[in-house]
Amino acid sequence: MRFPLSHYCCFLCVIVLLPVLCKCEDTFTYSRATYYGTPDGLGTPTGACGFGEYGRNVNGGKVGAVSRLYRDGTGCGACYQVRCKMPNLCADVGMKVVVTDHGGGDDTDFILSRRGFSMLARPNKAADLFAYGVVGIEYRRVPCQYPGSNIFFKVHENSRFPDYLALVMLYQAGLSDITAVDIWQEDSQAWKGMRKSYGAVWDMANPTKGPVSLRFQVSGRRGQKWVQLMNVIPSDWKPGVAYDSNFQLDH
Repeated sequence: MRFPLSHYCCFLCVIVLLPVLCKCEDTFTYSRATYYGTPDGLGTPTGACGFGEYGRNVNGGKVGAVSRLYRDGTGCGACYQVRCKMPNLCADVGMKVVVTDHGGGDDTDFILSRRGFSMLARPNKAADLFAYGVVGIEYRRVPCQYPGSNIFFKVHENSRFPDYLALVMLYQAGLSDITAVDIWQEDSQAWKGMRKSYGAVWDMANPTKGPVSLRFQVSGRRGQKWVQLMNVIPSDWKPGVAYDSNFQLDH
């Protein structure tokens, strides 16, 4: 059986380019990282993402602030594999960090919690690594994984029932970003966009009465899609309470 020359060319392109494309998804970016100090080595509840206590303890406290990866708050909650480049001191695999804050300086892409920074080191080498203060690293984005956990919608503490509702999403798995959030308006039978307040916080004045139905736009390597969740927050919502969505994104 004979095939047209164009078929051979297409086949050759697939053979040559597919390994390159696959490799590009795993490419590390070279940068620098430092650490910030908290008494317990965890994150800070006053982070620019608006996560509160979640920003201290998620991922075992292995969290960090980023500069350009913050992306006006869209990067909040993203996960990265970070490993340092000092063979005698640094672990080969490195560690996974969750973005919970914004910050930069001294040409760094990451400012890690002390606990996170210590996980870059080989056993018994953390003190030596801390002595450098700033270290060369390489990083790549990886899926967030929260086995057994759904996405939670936390009603931010600044909310005022029933006149002002601010939300932040917790335990978002996968590689996708949340780029828009809408609330269903029962009176007008239409979706209305929430405002991106700051970080990962979305808000709306005079939200709809009754149970809150949401849809949010997910943007990732597979393009964009809308996820719709009806009656996901009760009508008597309370500031500071996180509500289980019974839904999780694909890894």
